[in-house]
Amino acid sequence: MSVKPLQSVRRALEVLEAVAEHQPVGVGELSRLLDTDKSAVQRALVTLHAVGWIRPAGGGPTAWELSSRPLVLAGLARRPSDLAARARPILEELARATGETATLALPDAGLIIAVDVVESSHQLRAAPRLGSVLPPGGSAAGIALFSAMDADEIARYGVDPHDPVLAAAMARTRERGWSLNAGAVTTQITTVGAVVLDDLGRAAAALVISAPTGRLTPDRQETAGALVAAATRLGNHHDRRP
Repeated sequence: MSVKPLQSVRRALEVLEAVAEHQPVGVGELSRLLDTDKSAVQRALVTLHAVGWIRPAGGGPTAWELSSRPLVLAGLARRPSDLAARARPILEELARATGETATLALPDAGLIIAVDVVESSHQLRAAPRLGSVLPPGGSAAGIALFSAMDADEIARYGVDPHDPVLAAAMARTRERGWSLNAGAVTTQITTVGAVVLDDLGRAAAALVISAPTGRLTPDRQETAGALVAAATRLGNHHDRRP
């Protein structure tokens, strides 16, 4: 006999993720974002607040933000030997070398998540929010990851692997070693991505450089070169202990 998932738990987790993505955020906006009845969202918010996962953001109408509790859980999930920890110095070096924001994105249960970000030193910069979910089909991270996946793997991300636009982008990525998104996800922001492969040649992560489009121009090929080199170096270290 199969066990059915608890809808109330699923809804609470969906609300928690939406708060993380859009904080500070109120019940009305969450209801619209999740296409869920406002009273159901409110019950989830009250429950999450009662157990310490969210807190009132303060100022104006009631809005919610994450508490520090998710950070504690994130710390438990990350071990010194994992890919994210190994990537940190490589991200820092990549950000210094290119002068732009460097991001590590990991595929996880059909999502692509920005798990670490080293921001550019420029006053005008582009950076995803830590923990944000990146669009799978149009983002540089998604295209880079999909370029090393088969059709069945890609379909798990809710993307049509046979879409001609995506197929062309993946083919270009395989040919040159890096993906490109010039304003397709966020206007005036250009991102370049490279896949990190594990020891079996599977897509383990993506490294991404983000910048205002006016700075990350097509003639900056050295940026893509540094990115691919960093992804290769991180792949060589994947799952290996020092």
